[in-house]
Amino acid sequence: MDSALSKAPKNKLNLRDFFEPLRKSLANFGKRFADGSLGTKLSHFIFGAGNFYHKQYIKGAIFLLLQLAILWFMIFCPAVNGTPYGWKALANLSLKNVKEGGEFDPATGHFSAGSDCKLMILFGFVTIAVIIIYFLIWNMNIGSSYKADMDKKIGKKPTTFIEDLRELLDSKFHVLMLTPTCIAAMVFTILPTIFMIALAFTTYNSQDMNDLGTNLFHWNGLQNFSAVFTGEGSLGVEIKNRFLPVLGWTFIWAIFATLTCYFGGIILALLINKKGLKGKKIFRTVFIFTIAVPQFISLLAVRNLLGEYGPFNAMLINAGIIDKAVGFLGLHVGDSENLAKVMVIIVNMWVGVPYTMLMTSGILMNIPTDLYEAARVDGASTLKMFFKITLPYVIFVTTPYLISSFVGNINSFNTIFLLTGGGPTYTGYQAGGTDLLVTWLYKVTIDQGSYNTGAVIGIFTFIITATITLVTYRRSKAYNEEDTFQ
Repeated sequence: MDSALSKAPKNKLNLRDFFEPLRKSLANFGKRFADGSLGTKLSHFIFGAGNFYHKQYIKGAIFLLLQLAILWFMIFCPAVNGTPYGWKALANLSLKNVKEGGEFDPATGHFSAGSDCKLMILFGFVTIAVIIIYFLIWNMNIGSSYKADMDKKIGKKPTTFIEDLRELLDSKFHVLMLTPTCIAAMVFTILPTIFMIALAFTTYNSQDMNDLGTNLFHWNGLQNFSAVFTGEGSLGVEIKNRFLPVLGWTFIWAIFATLTCYFGGIILALLINKKGLKGKKIFRTVFIFTIAVPQFISLLAVRNLLGEYGPFNAMLINAGIIDKAVGFLGLHVGDSENLAKVMVIIVNMWVGVPYTMLMTSGILMNIPTDLYEAARVDGASTLKMFFKITLPYVIFVTTPYLISSFVGNINSFNTIFLLTGGGPTYTGYQAGGTDLLVTWLYKVTIDQGSYNTGAVIGIFTFIITATITLVTYRRSKAYNEEDTFQ
Protein backbone atom coordinates (compact mmCIF):
# COMPACT_ATOMS: atom_id res chain seq x y z
CA MET A 1 0.00 0.00 0.00
CA ASP A 2 2.76 2.41 0.98
CA SER A 3 4.81 1.56 -2.10
CA ALA A 4 1.78 2.13 -4.30
CA LEU A 5 1.21 5.52 -2.75
CA SER A 6 4.86 6.44 -3.11
CA LYS A 7 4.79 5.55 -6.79
CA ALA A 8 1.59 7.44 -7.45
CA PRO A 9 2.07 10.54 -9.57
CA LYS A 10 1.93 13.78 -7.64
CA ASN A 11 -0.55 16.47 -8.49
CA LYS A 12 1.90 19.27 -9.29
CA LEU A 13 0.71 22.46 -10.90
CA ASN A 14 2.55 23.58 -14.02
CA LEU A 15 1.96 26.09 -16.80
CA ARG A 16 0.36 23.47 -19.01
CA ASP A 17 -2.28 22.74 -16.36
CA PHE A 18 -2.85 26.46 -15.90
CA PHE A 19 -3.61 27.10 -19.59
CA GLU A 20 -5.41 23.78 -20.15
CA PRO A 21 -8.96 25.28 -19.94
CA LEU A 22 -8.01 27.94 -22.50
CA ARG A 23 -6.49 25.31 -24.80
CA LYS A 24 -9.62 23.15 -24.62
CA SER A 25 -11.83 26.15 -25.28
CA LEU A 26 -9.87 27.10 -28.40
CA ALA A 27 -9.77 23.49 -29.58
CA ASN A 28 -13.57 23.21 -29.30
CA PHE A 29 -14.23 26.56 -30.96
CA GLY A 30 -14.66 25.22 -34.50
CA LYS A 31 -16.55 22.16 -33.28
CA ARG A 32 -19.10 24.25 -31.36
CA PHE A 33 -19.69 26.50 -34.34
CA ALA A 34 -20.02 23.62 -36.81
CA ASP A 35 -22.11 21.26 -34.66
CA GLY A 36 -24.10 23.86 -32.77
CA SER A 37 -27.65 24.92 -33.45
CA LEU A 38 -28.65 28.17 -35.13
CA GLY A 39 -28.83 29.78 -31.70
CA THR A 40 -25.28 28.66 -30.88
CA LYS A 41 -24.01 30.07 -34.17
CA LEU A 42 -25.74 33.39 -33.49
CA SER A 43 -24.23 33.43 -29.97
CA HIS A 44 -20.84 34.03 -31.58
CA PHE A 45 -22.10 37.47 -32.56
CA ILE A 46 -25.05 38.29 -30.29
CA PHE A 47 -24.67 37.30 -26.64
CA GLY A 48 -27.58 35.28 -25.29
CA ALA A 49 -28.97 34.42 -28.72
CA GLY A 50 -28.54 30.71 -28.06
CA ASN A 51 -30.24 30.97 -24.68
CA PHE A 52 -33.20 32.80 -26.23
CA TYR A 53 -33.28 30.07 -28.90
CA HIS A 54 -33.59 27.44 -26.14
CA LYS A 55 -36.14 29.57 -24.22
CA GLN A 56 -33.68 30.36 -21.43
CA TYR A 57 -34.84 33.97 -21.39
CA ILE A 58 -33.36 35.18 -18.08
CA LYS A 59 -29.92 33.80 -18.85
CA GLY A 60 -30.06 35.14 -22.38
CA ALA A 61 -31.06 38.60 -21.11
CA ILE A 62 -28.14 38.65 -18.68
CA PHE A 63 -25.64 37.80 -21.42
CA LEU A 64 -27.14 40.37 -23.79
CA LEU A 65 -27.11 43.14 -21.18
CA LEU A 66 -23.48 42.38 -20.38
CA GLN A 67 -22.56 42.64 -24.06
CA LEU A 68 -24.42 45.94 -24.47
CA ALA A 69 -22.83 47.37 -21.31
CA ILE A 70 -19.31 46.52 -22.46
CA LEU A 71 -19.94 47.87 -25.96
CA TRP A 72 -21.30 51.10 -24.46
CA PHE A 73 -18.16 51.32 -22.31
CA MET A 74 -15.90 50.80 -25.32
CA ILE A 75 -17.68 53.33 -27.57
CA PHE A 76 -19.70 55.87 -25.58
CA CYS A 77 -18.27 55.96 -22.04
CA PRO A 78 -17.59 59.63 -21.10
CA ALA A 79 -14.09 60.84 -20.33
CA VAL A 80 -12.86 61.40 -16.76
CA ASN A 81 -10.84 64.59 -16.21
CA GLY A 82 -10.40 64.79 -19.97
CA THR A 83 -9.03 61.24 -20.22
CA PRO A 84 -11.26 58.82 -22.18
CA TYR A 85 -12.07 55.17 -21.59
CA GLY A 86 -12.80 52.59 -24.25
CA TRP A 87 -11.17 52.42 -27.66
CA LYS A 88 -9.72 55.92 -27.30
CA ALA A 89 -7.94 54.80 -24.13
CA LEU A 90 -6.23 52.05 -26.13
CA ALA A 91 -4.97 54.63 -28.61
CA ASN A 92 -3.76 56.85 -25.76
CA LEU A 93 -1.54 54.08 -24.41
CA SER A 94 1.09 55.26 -26.88
CA LEU A 95 1.32 58.51 -24.84
CA LYS A 96 1.66 60.42 -28.11
CA ASN A 97 -1.75 62.09 -28.22
CA VAL A 98 -1.09 64.44 -25.26
CA LYS A 99 -1.36 68.16 -24.65
CA GLU A 100 0.36 70.41 -22.18
CA GLY A 101 -1.69 72.34 -19.67
CA GLY A 102 -1.16 75.54 -17.75
CA GLU A 103 -2.62 78.00 -20.31
CA PHE A 104 -4.93 80.66 -18.85
CA ASP A 105 -8.47 80.62 -20.19
CA PRO A 106 -10.09 84.12 -19.90
CA ALA A 107 -13.57 82.66 -20.43
CA THR A 108 -13.43 80.51 -17.30
CA GLY A 109 -10.79 82.37 -15.33
CA HIS A 110 -8.86 79.14 -14.75
CA PHE A 111 -5.79 77.42 -16.13
CA SER A 112 -6.60 74.70 -18.61
CA ALA A 113 -5.80 71.13 -17.60
CA GLY A 114 -3.36 69.18 -19.69
CA SER A 115 -3.23 65.46 -20.33
CA ASP A 116 -2.56 63.20 -17.38
CA CYS A 117 -0.35 60.36 -18.60
CA LYS A 118 -0.89 58.38 -15.39
CA LEU A 119 -4.62 58.23 -16.08
CA MET A 120 -4.01 57.48 -19.75
CA ILE A 121 -1.97 54.41 -18.85
CA LEU A 122 -4.36 53.32 -16.10
CA PHE A 123 -7.49 53.74 -18.25
CA GLY A 124 -5.76 51.91 -21.09
CA PHE A 125 -5.06 48.89 -18.89
CA VAL A 126 -8.60 49.00 -17.48
CA THR A 127 -9.90 48.90 -21.05
CA ILE A 128 -7.68 45.90 -21.84
CA ALA A 129 -9.05 44.15 -18.73
CA VAL A 130 -12.61 44.88 -19.90
CA ILE A 131 -11.81 43.40 -23.32
CA ILE A 132 -10.48 40.23 -21.67
CA ILE A 133 -13.66 40.01 -19.57
CA TYR A 134 -15.69 40.51 -22.76
CA PHE A 135 -14.12 37.46 -24.40
CA LEU A 136 -14.55 35.38 -21.23
CA ILE A 137 -18.27 36.22 -21.18
CA TRP A 138 -18.40 35.56 -24.94
CA ASN A 139 -16.98 32.07 -24.37
CA MET A 140 -19.38 31.40 -21.47
CA ASN A 141 -22.31 32.50 -23.59
CA ILE A 142 -21.37 30.11 -26.41
CA GLY A 143 -20.70 27.29 -23.95
CA SER A 144 -24.08 27.79 -22.29
CA SER A 145 -25.89 27.54 -25.61
CA TYR A 146 -23.84 24.53 -26.75
CA LYS A 147 -24.57 22.74 -23.46
CA ALA A 148 -28.29 23.23 -24.11
CA ASP A 149 -27.76 21.75 -27.59
CA MET A 150 -26.12 18.64 -26.13
CA ASP A 151 -28.87 18.29 -23.52
CA LYS A 152 -31.49 18.29 -26.29
CA LYS A 153 -29.57 15.69 -28.28
CA ILE A 154 -29.76 13.20 -25.41
CA GLY A 155 -33.41 14.01 -24.79
CA LYS A 156 -32.79 16.15 -21.72
CA LYS A 157 -34.54 19.47 -21.19
CA PRO A 158 -32.17 22.48 -21.04
CA THR A 159 -31.69 23.70 -17.49
CA THR A 160 -33.67 26.68 -16.29
CA PHE A 161 -32.27 29.73 -14.56
CA ILE A 162 -33.50 28.46 -11.17
CA GLU A 163 -31.82 25.09 -11.76
CA ASP A 164 -28.57 26.87 -12.64
CA LEU A 165 -28.81 28.86 -9.40
CA ARG A 166 -29.33 25.68 -7.38
CA GLU A 167 -26.32 24.11 -9.08
CA LEU A 168 -24.31 27.22 -8.28
CA LEU A 169 -25.20 26.80 -4.61
CA ASP A 170 -24.41 23.10 -4.65
CA SER A 171 -21.91 21.41 -6.98
CA LYS A 172 -20.51 24.71 -8.30
CA PHE A 173 -20.46 26.52 -4.96
CA HIS A 174 -16.69 26.93 -5.29
CA VAL A 175 -17.26 29.00 -8.45
CA LEU A 176 -19.68 31.28 -6.58
CA MET A 177 -17.17 31.84 -3.77
CA LEU A 178 -14.04 32.24 -5.90
CA THR A 179 -15.50 34.62 -8.49
CA PRO A 180 -15.64 37.69 -6.16
CA THR A 181 -12.12 36.86 -4.97
CA CYS A 182 -10.80 36.74 -8.54
CA ILE A 183 -12.50 40.04 -9.38
CA ALA A 184 -11.08 41.70 -6.25
CA ALA A 185 -7.61 40.31 -7.04
CA MET A 186 -7.78 41.78 -10.55
CA VAL A 187 -9.00 45.20 -9.37
CA PHE A 188 -6.85 45.64 -6.28
CA THR A 189 -3.75 43.53 -7.06
CA ILE A 190 -3.21 42.66 -10.72
CA LEU A 191 -4.14 46.01 -12.30
CA PRO A 192 -2.13 48.15 -9.81
CA THR A 193 0.84 45.80 -10.21
CA ILE A 194 0.73 46.03 -14.01
CA PHE A 195 0.38 49.81 -13.74
CA MET A 196 3.45 50.08 -11.48
CA ILE A 197 5.46 47.80 -13.76
CA ALA A 198 4.54 50.00 -16.73
CA LEU A 199 5.95 53.08 -14.95
CA ALA A 200 9.38 51.44 -15.03
CA PHE A 201 9.39 51.88 -18.82
CA THR A 202 8.57 55.61 -18.75
CA THR A 203 10.21 58.91 -17.84
CA TYR A 204 7.74 59.45 -15.00
CA ASN A 205 9.44 61.57 -12.32
CA SER A 206 8.91 64.85 -10.51
CA GLN A 207 10.97 66.79 -13.10
CA ASP A 208 8.37 65.97 -15.77
CA MET A 209 5.57 67.37 -13.62
CA ASN A 210 6.95 70.66 -12.40
CA ASP A 211 5.04 72.77 -14.93
CA LEU A 212 1.59 74.02 -13.96
CA GLY A 213 -1.20 71.71 -15.09
CA THR A 214 1.20 69.25 -16.68
CA ASN A 215 1.39 65.52 -15.93
CA LEU A 216 3.24 64.50 -19.06
CA PHE A 217 5.82 61.80 -19.56
CA HIS A 218 6.59 59.29 -22.30
CA TRP A 219 7.77 55.72 -22.84
CA ASN A 220 11.54 55.22 -22.87
CA GLY A 221 11.82 51.45 -23.22
CA LEU A 222 14.59 49.76 -21.26
CA GLN A 223 16.60 52.89 -20.51
CA ASN A 224 15.71 52.81 -16.80
CA PHE A 225 16.87 49.20 -16.55
CA SER A 226 20.10 49.82 -18.45
CA ALA A 227 20.84 52.73 -16.08
CA VAL A 228 21.41 50.14 -13.33
CA PHE A 229 24.52 49.00 -15.22
CA THR A 230 25.53 52.09 -17.22
CA GLY A 231 24.90 54.86 -14.68
CA GLU A 232 22.93 57.02 -17.12
CA GLY A 233 20.04 59.28 -16.14
CA SER A 234 19.27 61.50 -13.14
CA LEU A 235 19.75 58.69 -10.62
CA GLY A 236 21.86 56.46 -12.84
CA VAL A 237 25.12 57.03 -10.95
CA GLU A 238 23.51 56.17 -7.61
CA ILE A 239 21.75 53.13 -9.03
CA LYS A 240 24.98 51.85 -10.57
CA ASN A 241 27.16 52.45 -7.49
CA ARG A 242 24.70 51.55 -4.74
CA PHE A 243 22.50 48.80 -6.20
CA LEU A 244 24.82 45.85 -5.58
CA PRO A 245 25.84 46.95 -2.03
CA VAL A 246 22.20 47.48 -1.07
CA LEU A 247 21.21 44.18 -2.67
CA GLY A 248 24.00 42.35 -0.82
CA TRP A 249 23.02 43.83 2.55
CA THR A 250 19.36 43.03 1.83
CA PHE A 251 20.26 39.35 1.48
CA ILE A 252 22.49 39.36 4.56
CA TRP A 253 19.78 41.06 6.59
CA ALA A 254 17.06 38.68 5.36
CA ILE A 255 19.14 35.57 6.13
CA PHE A 256 20.23 36.62 9.63
CA ALA A 257 16.87 38.19 10.57
CA THR A 258 15.07 35.02 9.51
CA LEU A 259 17.40 32.48 11.10
CA THR A 260 17.88 34.33 14.40
CA CYS A 261 14.16 34.76 14.94
CA TYR A 262 13.37 31.23 13.74
CA PHE A 263 15.87 29.27 15.80
CA GLY A 264 15.56 31.71 18.69
CA GLY A 265 11.82 31.06 18.75
CA ILE A 266 12.32 27.28 18.64
CA ILE A 267 14.82 27.35 21.53
CA LEU A 268 12.57 29.66 23.55
CA ALA A 269 9.57 27.38 22.94
CA LEU A 270 11.59 24.35 24.08
CA LEU A 271 12.66 26.13 27.26
CA ILE A 272 9.16 27.36 28.13
CA ASN A 273 7.57 23.95 27.39
CA LYS A 274 10.18 22.07 29.38
CA LYS A 275 8.62 19.76 31.94
CA GLY A 276 9.00 20.91 35.53
CA LEU A 277 9.38 24.59 34.62
CA LYS A 278 7.29 26.76 36.93
CA GLY A 279 5.55 29.93 35.82
CA LYS A 280 5.10 28.93 32.18
CA LYS A 281 2.07 31.17 31.80
CA ILE A 282 4.01 34.16 33.13
CA PHE A 283 6.85 33.62 30.65
CA ARG A 284 4.44 33.21 27.76
CA THR A 285 2.55 36.35 28.78
CA VAL A 286 5.74 38.42 28.91
CA PHE A 287 6.71 37.47 25.39
CA ILE A 288 3.17 37.86 24.09
CA PHE A 289 3.33 41.48 25.28
CA THR A 290 5.95 42.15 22.62
CA ILE A 291 3.40 41.06 20.01
CA ALA A 292 0.51 42.94 21.59
CA VAL A 293 2.44 46.23 21.66
CA PRO A 294 2.46 47.82 18.15
CA GLN A 295 5.79 47.20 16.47
CA PHE A 296 6.44 50.84 15.64
CA ILE A 297 6.18 51.74 19.36
CA SER A 298 8.75 49.09 20.31
CA LEU A 299 11.12 50.14 17.54
CA LEU A 300 10.88 53.86 18.28
CA ALA A 301 11.42 53.14 21.99
CA VAL A 302 14.58 51.17 21.19
CA ARG A 303 15.74 53.95 18.88
CA ASN A 304 15.47 56.43 21.74
CA LEU A 305 17.23 54.04 24.14
CA LEU A 306 20.16 53.40 21.80
CA GLY A 307 20.36 56.90 20.35
CA GLU A 308 23.48 59.01 20.72
CA TYR A 309 21.90 60.95 23.59
CA GLY A 310 19.83 58.06 24.94
CA PRO A 311 20.01 56.46 28.39
CA PHE A 312 22.06 53.48 27.18
CA ASN A 313 24.94 55.70 26.05
CA ALA A 314 24.66 57.77 29.23
CA MET A 315 24.85 54.62 31.36
CA LEU A 316 27.99 53.39 29.57
CA ILE A 317 29.66 56.80 29.88
CA ASN A 318 28.84 57.07 33.59
CA ALA A 319 30.19 53.59 34.17
CA GLY A 320 33.43 54.53 32.44
CA ILE A 321 33.08 51.86 29.79
CA ILE A 322 33.17 54.42 26.96
CA ASP A 323 34.40 58.00 26.93
CA LYS A 324 31.97 59.38 24.31
CA ALA A 325 28.59 58.51 22.87
CA VAL A 326 28.53 55.65 20.35
CA GLY A 327 26.27 55.69 17.29
CA PHE A 328 24.80 52.22 17.77
CA LEU A 329 22.16 52.73 15.08
CA GLY A 330 24.18 54.69 12.53
CA LEU A 331 21.90 57.71 12.61
CA HIS A 332 24.64 60.16 11.65
CA VAL A 333 27.29 60.46 8.97
CA GLY A 334 30.50 58.77 10.13
CA ASP A 335 28.81 56.27 12.46
CA SER A 336 29.87 52.65 12.26
CA GLU A 337 27.90 50.93 9.51
CA ASN A 338 28.74 47.40 10.70
CA LEU A 339 27.73 48.18 14.29
CA ALA A 340 24.40 49.55 13.07
CA LYS A 341 23.79 46.39 11.03
CA VAL A 342 24.51 44.13 13.99
CA MET A 343 22.23 46.17 16.25
CA VAL A 344 19.22 46.08 13.90
CA ILE A 345 19.53 42.28 13.67
CA ILE A 346 19.64 41.99 17.47
CA VAL A 347 16.72 44.37 17.99
CA ASN A 348 14.72 42.53 15.32
CA MET A 349 14.96 39.38 17.46
CA TRP A 350 12.99 41.14 20.21
CA VAL A 351 10.01 41.70 17.92
CA GLY A 352 10.38 38.51 15.84
CA VAL A 353 11.23 35.68 18.23
CA PRO A 354 7.85 35.63 20.08
CA TYR A 355 5.97 34.90 16.83
CA THR A 356 8.05 31.81 16.18
CA MET A 357 7.83 30.82 19.85
CA LEU A 358 4.03 30.80 19.80
CA MET A 359 3.86 28.91 16.51
CA THR A 360 6.40 26.22 17.42
CA SER A 361 4.89 25.73 20.89
CA GLY A 362 1.82 24.19 19.29
CA ILE A 363 3.94 22.09 16.92
CA LEU A 364 6.10 20.72 19.75
CA MET A 365 3.01 19.56 21.64
CA ASN A 366 1.93 17.53 18.59
CA ILE A 367 5.17 15.61 18.08
CA PRO A 368 4.41 11.95 18.99
CA THR A 369 5.93 11.17 22.40
CA ASP A 370 6.65 7.58 21.39
CA LEU A 371 9.40 8.91 19.08
CA TYR A 372 11.24 10.34 22.07
CA GLU A 373 10.62 7.20 24.17
CA ALA A 374 12.04 4.99 21.43
CA ALA A 375 15.06 7.29 21.11
CA ARG A 376 15.71 7.16 24.85
CA VAL A 377 15.56 3.37 24.77
CA ASP A 378 18.19 3.43 22.04
CA GLY A 379 20.38 5.65 24.25
CA ALA A 380 20.02 8.90 22.30
CA SER A 381 21.05 12.07 24.11
CA THR A 382 18.84 15.16 24.46
CA LEU A 383 20.92 17.01 21.88
CA LYS A 384 20.72 14.16 19.41
CA MET A 385 16.93 13.89 19.84
CA PHE A 386 16.67 17.61 19.13
CA PHE A 387 18.55 17.36 15.83
CA LYS A 388 17.07 14.03 14.73
CA ILE A 389 13.44 14.36 15.86
CA THR A 390 12.42 17.83 17.03
CA LEU A 391 14.18 20.03 14.49
CA PRO A 392 13.31 17.99 11.35
CA TYR A 393 9.66 17.83 12.43
CA VAL A 394 9.43 21.55 13.14
CA ILE A 395 11.25 22.51 9.92
CA PHE A 396 9.00 20.23 7.86
CA VAL A 397 5.82 21.80 9.25
CA THR A 398 7.08 25.39 9.23
CA THR A 399 8.84 25.47 5.84
CA PRO A 400 6.14 27.68 4.24
CA TYR A 401 6.37 30.05 7.23
CA LEU A 402 10.17 30.07 6.99
CA ILE A 403 10.03 31.00 3.31
CA SER A 404 7.39 33.69 3.82
CA SER A 405 9.40 35.05 6.75
CA PHE A 406 12.50 35.31 4.57
CA VAL A 407 10.59 37.12 1.83
CA GLY A 408 8.97 39.35 4.44
CA ASN A 409 12.38 40.29 5.81
CA ILE A 410 13.58 41.24 2.32
CA ASN A 411 10.68 43.71 2.33
CA SER A 412 11.04 44.62 6.00
CA PHE A 413 10.39 48.35 5.86
CA ASN A 414 9.43 49.11 9.47
CA THR A 415 12.48 47.73 11.25
CA ILE A 416 15.08 49.53 9.18
CA PHE A 417 13.17 52.76 8.60
CA LEU A 418 12.14 53.27 12.23
CA LEU A 419 15.45 52.18 13.78
CA THR A 420 18.14 53.62 11.53
CA GLY A 421 16.33 55.46 8.74
CA GLY A 422 18.76 53.65 6.44
CA GLY A 423 21.77 55.39 8.02
CA PRO A 424 24.59 56.05 8.21
CA THR A 425 24.15 58.18 5.10
CA TYR A 426 26.57 58.57 2.20
CA THR A 427 27.19 62.03 0.83
CA GLY A 428 25.50 62.43 -2.55
CA TYR A 429 23.48 59.21 -2.30
CA GLN A 430 19.94 58.43 -1.19
CA ALA A 431 20.82 54.86 -0.18
CA GLY A 432 22.44 54.66 3.27
CA GLY A 433 24.54 51.97 4.89
CA THR A 434 21.61 49.99 6.34
CA ASP A 435 19.06 50.69 3.61
CA LEU A 436 17.27 47.69 2.14
CA LEU A 437 15.90 47.68 -1.39
CA VAL A 438 12.44 48.55 -0.06
CA THR A 439 13.58 51.51 2.08
CA TRP A 440 15.76 52.74 -0.79
CA LEU A 441 12.74 52.51 -3.07
CA TYR A 442 10.80 54.67 -0.60
CA LYS A 443 13.50 57.34 -0.60
CA VAL A 444 13.84 57.31 -4.38
CA THR A 445 10.09 57.79 -4.92
CA ILE A 446 9.01 59.95 -1.98
CA ASP A 447 12.12 62.06 -1.36
CA GLN A 448 13.56 62.19 -4.87
CA GLY A 449 10.38 61.85 -6.92
CA SER A 450 11.94 59.37 -9.40
CA TYR A 451 8.93 57.12 -9.71
CA ASN A 452 10.24 55.33 -12.78
CA THR A 453 13.49 54.42 -11.04
CA GLY A 454 11.54 53.31 -7.98
CA ALA A 455 9.46 51.04 -10.20
CA VAL A 456 12.67 49.48 -11.58
CA ILE A 457 13.91 48.78 -8.05
CA GLY A 458 10.49 47.34 -7.20
CA ILE A 459 10.62 45.01 -10.21
CA PHE A 460 14.09 43.76 -9.27
CA THR A 461 12.87 43.17 -5.71
CA PHE A 462 9.85 41.25 -6.99
CA ILE A 463 11.95 39.06 -9.32
CA ILE A 464 14.35 38.22 -6.51
CA THR A 465 11.68 37.39 -3.93
CA ALA A 466 9.46 35.48 -6.36
CA THR A 467 12.37 33.37 -7.65
CA ILE A 468 13.62 32.53 -4.17
CA THR A 469 10.12 31.66 -2.97
CA LEU A 470 9.24 29.37 -5.89
CA VAL A 471 12.60 27.60 -6.12
CA THR A 472 12.98 27.10 -2.37
CA TYR A 473 9.45 25.85 -1.78
CA ARG A 474 9.45 23.45 -4.74
CA ARG A 475 12.70 21.92 -3.47
CA SER A 476 11.54 21.64 0.15
CA LYS A 477 10.35 18.43 1.81
CA ALA A 478 7.10 20.15 2.74
CA TYR A 479 6.30 20.23 -0.99
CA ASN A 480 7.88 17.00 -2.23
CA GLU A 481 7.22 14.74 0.78
CA GLU A 482 3.93 15.99 2.16
CA ASP A 483 2.88 12.53 3.38
CA THR A 484 6.04 11.88 5.38
CA PHE A 485 4.77 13.04 8.76
CA GLN A 486 1.15 12.04 8.36
